[in-house]
Amino acid sequence: MASETSPSPKILLAKPGLVAGGPVTGKFSRGGAADDEAAQLRSRLPSVASLNLLSDSWDFHIDRFLPFLTENTDFTVIGVIGPSGAGKSTIMNEIYGFDSTSPGMLPPFSTQSEETRAMARHCSTGIEPRVSSERIILLDTQPVFSASVLAEMMRPDGSSTISVITGESLSAELAHEIMNIQLAVLLASICHVVLVVSDGVHDDSMWHLTLTADLLKHGIPDPSLPASSLSQSSNLGLEKDYKVPEREEYMATPVFVHTKLHEQDFTPKNVVQLRRALLQYFKASSFAREHTGSKPGEQHASNMDSGMLNMHAIPFKQKEENPRARHESYISALWKLRDQILSMKPPSFVRPVSEREWLKNSVKIWEQIKSSPTILDYCRTLQHSGMFRR
Repeated sequence: MASETSPSPKILLAKPGLVAGGPVTGKFSRGGAADDEAAQLRSRLPSVASLNLLSDSWDFHIDRFLPFLTENTDFTVIGVIGPSGAGKSTIMNEIYGFDSTSPGMLPPFSTQSEETRAMARHCSTGIEPRVSSERIILLDTQPVFSASVLAEMMRPDGSSTISVITGESLSAELAHEIMNIQLAVLLASICHVVLVVSDGVHDDSMWHLTLTADLLKHGIPDPSLPASSLSQSSNLGLEKDYKVPEREEYMATPVFVHTKLHEQDFTPKNVVQLRRALLQYFKASSFAREHTGSKPGEQHASNMDSGMLNMHAIPFKQKEENPRARHESYISALWKLRDQILSMKPPSFVRPVSEREWLKNSVKIWEQIKSSPTILDYCRTLQHSGMFRR
């Protein structure tokens, strides 16, 4: 219907109370003797319009997202991790099924604007969740290796404003490095699929982060076996209903996505080399061994199937698609990625778990990650290496 004024934008999956700024809890009320304490608390929590699972103080909050979840046990969790501007939110919007041509609709995940890019700032903070009508839970994350994230958490003396490891005082640079690892370990523990997004064809920093998370994830359970149940069962043995099958520790299936590739990067030779490099890099990883049943040290890249690890290449987005291009277009590549992600059969959790139970147990997993002795030892090794200031 024609109209002089366009309809007001709508936000997908936004409850009126969350978006309009209605009361959340008494801690957010104005006035009273505890104003200073309340103001400090507000600064550490996600904004009222956000469903963010991680606050600025690196704590897990579920109250705002929990009402969107049900007791359904047939759901899939897809997370994404990558540097700023690599296209993480754009990919997640595509998987969600957002149609950018629909008038008056805002995307589920905000994407980096020209202004944000020009100011070298990031648009995602913590973990921003959404759930689709198909019961696909999508977790968009703040960028890793981000100068703007580092700048926001650095005090004038170089120390970190965020306590990423309980009881440890770290420099901002080291705390930022550990944050990236913790985020990767969390996604690997609570997701079915994790999209590992790299900017360009030559950046292997995300490969290194994924392998580091795979090595440091030791002892972290999946959301169907929370840390409390495991700790209580350490001496008594797991209950019969919670018996863990004899298999490798749970690890979400990674999907490696390289974005912003130019036409010369899409030659058959370059694509084959990239896949071979990926296979070689992860030949000893846990998710590579899951496909082959090999023990650590037994797998050789020459014997690995090129389709064993999922890799996708997304071309650089052009203002106008070149009809003479020798590779698929940006849009078709996104569609292909979405179709393959949604048709995947990732590993299941140890036991059936509902959406709400998954979220509640994710809090316990996050607490275990922040107090992980393995990650703490790695942190102290980095601290004593001289790579980071003390």
